[in-house]
Amino acid sequence: MSENLNDPVEELALETCWELLRTADLGRIAVSFQGEPEITPVNFIAVGERLLLRTSQGTKLLKLTINDRVAFETDFVGPHTAWSVVAKGTARVIESQDEIYEADQLPLRPLIPTLKYIWVEITPTEISGRRFLLGAEPERY
Repeated sequence: MSENLNDPVEELALETCWELLRTADLGRIAVSFQGEPEITPVNFIAVGERLLLRTSQGTKLLKLTINDRVAFETDFVGPHTAWSVVAKGTARVIESQDEIYEADQLPLRPLIPTLKYIWVEITPTEISGRRFLLGAEPERY
């Protein structure tokens, strides 16, 4: 945690952020569509220095193709600590048959009983993360 024991928030190094992304499988993707922010929960997998998710034809895919600038967030809350990682970057639909075949070999399946054959890749240009020491609110002096 933070070197200052009075500070319950720790800024995470880039490699730690990637390590945490590789342990998570559910996050939220945010995109601006028609001037309004939209946030959608997605399951994903972190591979190398990119995030992959599966989707189908519909509004989520439409929003990503109109505006490829996205933010992505995943987090975890445990009994004593929590963490959050935010990635900002660009999204693209994977169209190359070789890339689709490679992605199809990954252990990412839809969480709900739907067919999702379209792969989306998020390439982060900025990643930040924080770890939190959980506890009771301190007393006021």
